[in-house]
Amino acid sequence: MTENVDVVLIGGGIMSATLGTLLHELQPEWKIVAFERLSDVAQESSNPWNNAGTGHAALCELNYMPQVPGQPLDPAKAVGINEQFQQSRQFWSSLVEKGVLDEPKTFINATPHMTFVRGEKDVAYLKERYEVLKEQPLFAGIEYSEDSRVINQWAPLLMQKRRKGEPFAATRVPAGTDVDFGALTHQLFDHLTASGVDLRLNHEVKSLKKQKDGSWKIGYRNTLGHTPNEIKARFVFVGAGGWALKLLQRSGIPEIKGYGVFPIGGQFLKTTNPAIVSQHKAKVYSQASVGAPPMSVPHLDTRVVDGESSLLFGPFATFSPKFLKQGSLLDIVTQVRTHNLWPMLRVAFANPDLITYLVGELLKNHRKKVESLRTFMPTAKDEDWTLIDAGQRAQVMKKDPEKGGILQFGTEVVSSADGSIAGLLGASPGASTAVPIMLDVLKKCFPEQYPGWEEPLRALIPTLGQKLNADADAAAKYTAATAEVLGLNA
Repeated sequence: MTENVDVVLIGGGIMSATLGTLLHELQPEWKIVAFERLSDVAQESSNPWNNAGTGHAALCELNYMPQVPGQPLDPAKAVGINEQFQQSRQFWSSLVEKGVLDEPKTFINATPHMTFVRGEKDVAYLKERYEVLKEQPLFAGIEYSEDSRVINQWAPLLMQKRRKGEPFAATRVPAGTDVDFGALTHQLFDHLTASGVDLRLNHEVKSLKKQKDGSWKIGYRNTLGHTPNEIKARFVFVGAGGWALKLLQRSGIPEIKGYGVFPIGGQFLKTTNPAIVSQHKAKVYSQASVGAPPMSVPHLDTRVVDGESSLLFGPFATFSPKFLKQGSLLDIVTQVRTHNLWPMLRVAFANPDLITYLVGELLKNHRKKVESLRTFMPTAKDEDWTLIDAGQRAQVMKKDPEKGGILQFGTEVVSSADGSIAGLLGASPGASTAVPIMLDVLKKCFPEQYPGWEEPLRALIPTLGQKLNADADAAAKYTAATAEVLGLNA
């Protein structure tokens, strides 16, 4: 007989872990099954070495506050991203207090967020950005300097042997974070499995078919013995990274029509040399190269994984037709449908700079990549740094009424009209805003239950439904409270 459950989660990353945790807190009696095709969770985009671990709060990322010629800088998107990250912090804090999550330092550490730019034009932009953001309550404490002595105190590696006479500037927010989303994902799934959620590793979902009663029949197989099986669920969430598109296409829901994804891989330079690592404690972002996607903004980052500190620099774009690191070489071809071919072609025609950028990145050898690092760290030596492969990012391509097709950065929830299935497409800020994204899934897919869930959700996320940035006292109160619980004050 076909097994019947309430919820099926496809993919063992931070998104499924977050949604599963929320649903278990709200409806502990619901039967939840999670499928992961690999032998462990958090092996793709959530793995700590497949992402930069930036707690994306728009403190240092310039692409959340772009400069538009002839217009004043608008902080709305930066504020919105920060609002979302505050919800994630509140949720994690509540789970720490409930004993769901381990000691906070196992997954989150205080790490100042900085922006460093060179050249008169970018210095003028950064100063204007600082003047706008310092008035926003969620950005209280942001600092700005063009003084080499001050910046040297913030991040010595940026200033050592820096060429004299070169205009430069930096901003710094001490309240930034470094997050190990792999550890966080593991801890959430450990709690879920201990609470009765069925996590099935080495199980790959192959088909999704809507039933007459509104439920979904999910065909899957064991990847070790290839034994086929099936399960029925009232609700399905597809949190399978780049493969979410493929699975949503197999579901046949009309809402996925017109969507495609463009895979971009990445590499980082990494060092664990204690003499270098000890001189840098910050995540330092700069401007993206011309034609580069926002996810390729160069940054020099402190990372803390399994208690060990290291530095990463990058990312350097790579290309693979796979939608996941452990995907198929045919992924980019097998996504093509009659309804998404034209939007994808329009994206290709409209983004020649992106193609040029990717080709240039692919031609860089190790020496050239360390040369790029030297624009941040003039003293960098080739032999101190090794290349590591990061995860695959599947950037969303979709229909646009004016342009035919657009390349969209960020994340997007695609759900069926009846709310019985939802999936997540896209990349950064992704994991950092997993909590508000999954709250959006709950609101869209469970409209009848959601009003009754608001009270227990507010117990986990005290400012649910509020705009923290609109209330300076509340912003100060709740950021301080989460910093205390998460051990970020040090």
